[in-house]
Amino acid sequence: MAKIDNSRRNVLRGLAVGAAVPLIPAAQSAAAAAPRAPSGPRPLDAGSASLRWLGTTGWRIDTGGRTVLVDPYLTRFETGLFQGAFDPATPIAATDPALAEEFAGEAALILVTHAHWDHIADVPYLAKLTGARVVGTETTRHLLVSWGVDPGQISVVRGGEVLDFGDGLVVEVAASLHSRNKSWSYFAPGTLTAPPAAPPATISDLPEGDTLAFLVRAGEHGPSCFLMGASDFEERAVRGMRPDVAMIAAQSSASTHRYVPRLMDALGNPGVVVPVHWDNFETPLRGPVVPDPVMNLTGLVDQVRRLSPDTRVVLPDYRTVYGGDLRAV
Repeated sequence: MAKIDNSRRNVLRGLAVGAAVPLIPAAQSAAAAAPRAPSGPRPLDAGSASLRWLGTTGWRIDTGGRTVLVDPYLTRFETGLFQGAFDPATPIAATDPALAEEFAGEAALILVTHAHWDHIADVPYLAKLTGARVVGTETTRHLLVSWGVDPGQISVVRGGEVLDFGDGLVVEVAASLHSRNKSWSYFAPGTLTAPPAAPPATISDLPEGDTLAFLVRAGEHGPSCFLMGASDFEERAVRGMRPDVAMIAAQSSASTHRYVPRLMDALGNPGVVVPVHWDNFETPLRGPVVPDPVMNLTGLVDQVRRLSPDTRVVLPDYRTVYGGDLRAV
């Protein structure tokens, strides 16, 4: 298991963004009401989909009577990561059924970007509970099978697939990359080519297993949402996607060259950007959002505003359900 970068305990950065970027609802703001430039994304049908942030890079998307979950990490547990005492032998906590019922509902589809615990830990429970189709990497499949998930529920993807789930729900898969730390390395790499001999018991049993990004088109008249699992990407794989909404992961270092400018350009300057993976994911999902002090949230927001003045930035919280245009409903 890779040793965690001690820079995570550095001076708090990003708290000031709360004052600069008010939480939605912000329908009253002039920026939100400003007309889009002719070359911008089409107007969104706010009633065609609803979205709820599940923390980290997790989302619940409801469209056409179906629920799509992305990286649904609900039963958040302490590993020492945010106290400067990270323990890779931390046991994987059992899923809290009440949280699953409250936040996940009756999922029909679960998308998994990669296999670290803050993305996959609750997926086995949710998959077995709902019978949902799970889409992820080969490593994700092997881990889920070892946890007892029916292999017939799991669809392995690599990037480049365009999957049609009917009634306008289309998922485009892109090969992606995991975040890099200040040493140009990334956390807990590795892949699996077969299910492990025993079900994963600790977070060190969960390698990254490559990383994916997804473009979810939420119904015929709904928004297209770009969802990533970490703060890096394959530029050629996402260029030209032009989502209406982009959920962009905050960085913990500047190791990835021109991360935000290259991503915004590749995606065509989306009409709405939602920063993700900037929260302390060991605090309760029912509580207020606590920023991760190492994530440069302020820098992300400032760059998006400078690069694309017409883009509306939405800083999400756990308690709000948003319409397809990322306004509170």
